[in-house]
Amino acid sequence: MLRFIRENNLITGQQLLLVAVSGGPDSVCLLQTLVNLSEELDIKLHIAHLDHQLRGAESEADAAYVERLAQQLGLPVTIGVRDVKAYRARHHLSLEEAAREVRYTFLAEVAESTSAGLVAVGHTTDDHVETILMHLIRGSGTTGLRGLQPSMHWQSAEHSLNIIRPLLPVSRQETADYCRSRQLEPRLDSSNLSLSPLRNKIRLQLVPLLATYNPRITEALLRTARLAGDDLDSLNKVSKRLGAGVARREGKTVIFDKKEFLKLPVSVQRHLLRESIEDILGSLKDIEAHHIAEIIASAGKPAGKTLSLPMGLAFVTEHDRFLLAPESAAYSPFPAIRGECVLKIPGETIFSSWHITATIIEREQMIEEENEFTAYLSLDNIGDSLTVRQRKQGDRFQPLGMSQPKELAEFMIDAKIPRAWRSRIPLVCSPEHIVWVAGYRISDKARVTENTKKVLQLEIIQDAGSTP
Repeated sequence: MLRFIRENNLITGQQLLLVAVSGGPDSVCLLQTLVNLSEELDIKLHIAHLDHQLRGAESEADAAYVERLAQQLGLPVTIGVRDVKAYRARHHLSLEEAAREVRYTFLAEVAESTSAGLVAVGHTTDDHVETILMHLIRGSGTTGLRGLQPSMHWQSAEHSLNIIRPLLPVSRQETADYCRSRQLEPRLDSSNLSLSPLRNKIRLQLVPLLATYNPRITEALLRTARLAGDDLDSLNKVSKRLGAGVARREGKTVIFDKKEFLKLPVSVQRHLLRESIEDILGSLKDIEAHHIAEIIASAGKPAGKTLSLPMGLAFVTEHDRFLLAPESAAYSPFPAIRGECVLKIPGETIFSSWHITATIIEREQMIEEENEFTAYLSLDNIGDSLTVRQRKQGDRFQPLGMSQPKELAEFMIDAKIPRAWRSRIPLVCSPEHIVWVAGYRISDKARVTENTKKVLQLEIIQDAGSTP
């Protein structure tokens, strides 16, 4: 274990290490070994134990055992109690998922309160193998074949946690033998005998069955994990080189350049998507190989499609780019529009985080400039009774240069306006028709001609403090 810690640079010394101790053989072995190595590693230890309230008196006895163990070792301990079943019901998770989230949240809270930089957990080689098989069954792709890593970063909306696994090169049998040889008498969790959780089925049924086909199945799976890790390291380097400039992060959204993304090899596309999802969500939990395949398939489809993904994530295809965001409308450069407002002409109007300036000028004062949020309209034709609002069902619009009006929805599609933006684009309207789709086109009926005497200059600016 000491060699593994040093090879993977898991502990840098002179820090407080939080040790998650359930009371079982693995975590008790981990704790005792870290106590023995604490001077050599130059660390101090704090024990954390969580009662999940899933096994009644048995859970309470586990907590009491860990507390006695801490007293015997002269170490500080934090015992927590959480209602995992209630959390599961609130968040519609499996019991295993709920327990994991509650446990990691508890560990993060204890780490924060004690200023512990790392949390050590008692995952062994057996856990590593079971995780590889679980990912293989679920179709998690090459990333899942790596199994458990020596260290990982866990993050939720409120907390983050740096986790290390010093026991990863040690088998479950070795931890049991270690405890037995030192008369540590760890607790046994009766729920580990249940075939309900997938991990238990893999442990109790699948691994023994695979061993009848290959007695060295553990070594074979560990070798596969190492090869997958090596391949992913190489793919990381290639992805960074080929994917440079293809994706950028804005808030909680990753934006891909469509043309450049589609040029990439499919393996690099997959890798870039996984990296982006992990960047947004903090993990690849519930993201399987078929989800990545669906994203790549949708990338080749026409603009305006939205693909729903696990964890409330969505992949949106637009004309020249793709969006990966927590919600299909999570990215828009425009603030939401509420209600309708009469414009002050001349004057300034504040409306739904938009600042609109109306100025009456002579035709000769018009300035030729490329600014899509400045419009010159014929005041003679549209009048000075104008309002601004969002689109409505059945809206029609006659774009500049067209002799007949068309459905506004059709114009927005032709103008390649992303679906998520359309309800947020300000429409300047006269009593009769839409005179300007701000940022895109004025109406042909509002165009300035040689006969126009008075010109209305409209300038619309989004308030700097507004958020999409």
